[in-house]
Parts: sequence; structure tokens; C-alpha cells
Amino acid sequence: MNTTDAKRVLETALICAQQPLPLRELGVLFDGALSADSLRMILEDLQNDWALRGVELVHVASGWRFQSRPKMREYLDRLHPEKPPRYSRAVLETLAIVAYRQPVTRGDMEDIRGVTINSLILKQLEDRGWVEVIGHRETVGRPALYATTRQFLDDLGVESLDQLPAMDSPAGQLAMLEQIEFGVDTPGPASGDEALSGADAAPRENPRSEALVTAAGVLDDQPLQPENLSDVAR
Repeated sequence: MNTTDAKRVLETALICAQQPLPLRELGVLFDGALSADSLRMILEDLQNDWALRGVELVHVASGWRFQSRPKMREYLDRLHPEKPPRYSRAVLETLAIVAYRQPVTRGDMEDIRGVTINSLILKQLEDRGWVEVIGHRETVGRPALYATTRQFLDDLGVESLDQLPAMDSPAGQLAMLEQIEFGVDTPGPASGDEALSGADAAPRENPRSEALVTAAGVLDDQPLQPENLSDVAR
């Protein structure tokens, strides 16, 4: 099979896939006839083919996928005007702490946030598929250790934790601040998760939490991943 045909096969498989496809699965398409390096080369060539389109081919933690470009979001939202669920500041702060300090226990998170964390906040993050228990700390009570998942990286659109913005970078913090409005509720009476716990309803100021939460707001404004992009590819 020549490169053009191989590219067409990869393109079709990725467009029809419901989830990101790793190189291992993509190699099955060719019965192992193409090496991992050859597949990467063809995928990079395919990325260039889509460079000027509204859809892009990206590599995330779980593999390769097609997704809409961020600048297309405002137009695609018109097809589905309903707003996605907004996460409270308490939820996003907790998520950011896990992302940047993992593995962490609930006690670690509470020390950083300076407030008690309601168990339903962690359950919400687990149900969303963004955090999971990866073990237990060998200390009194053996508290659970939390870490982010591959799904978290996929939804954020990055391959690894190394690609998260450095919190000591002013540019990185500014980029997150510009998108924080998509994830954090506006100040006001406590509601939702924050109303579940008096401590979460009125947290004391914590500069470290203020910085960490800026990295989490971006999750609610990720590129769309259409279930079927066959019409786009025509």
C-alpha cells in the first residue's frame, strides 16, 4: 500500500472513531505492515492536509483524533444553544490541585485550599472521569491518593501533564484567566456543591488556590469532537 492509500485509510478510521485511537490500534488497520514511525509520519502529513480547515487532527493522551478548532466554537454553539453545566469554583479549585500536586489525599487538598472539601465534590470529579483513586498513602487511616485520568488530558486537549501551563508563568496564568469565565460561577450566594458544606460556602482567601484555579477553567471551553465528521471530509 502506498502512502496516499495509507493516509486515506487512517483519515477514514479517525473520522469514524468515537474515541481517540492510539498508534497500536491504527497499526491494526495495516496488519502490522507499517511501523510506528511510518504511522507518525503519515499522521503528521495528514495534520498538514487539514491545516487550513475548521477541523484539526490532534494527538492527545489516549491517541489521535479529529476535533473542531477553538475558533469554530462560537458557530457550532449556535446549533446547540443550551449551555454546558458550569462547575463551581470549589470544584475547579479541587481539580486544579489534583492536576498540579498529584498524587494527593483529600487532606492535602484541604490544606492547600484552606477549607474542608465536601465528598460530593470529589465524587463529581470522579463521575466526570477527570480524577480517580490510584492507591493509598501508607499512614494512619491509609487515605486515598487522587490523580487525574487520561480522560482529563483528552478533554483538556494535551498529551501529558507536562503540557499543562506552568503556574509560575505570567503568560500561562493570563491565558487561563481569560478562559476562567467558562468554568467558574460568578460570585454570589452559595449554591450547588458549595452550598453542601458551610466551609466550602465561605472559604477564606488562599493565594495558592487563586493561582491553581486559573488552570482549570479552560476545561469547560474545549473544542468540540463531533461524533461523525464524514460530511466535513468531503
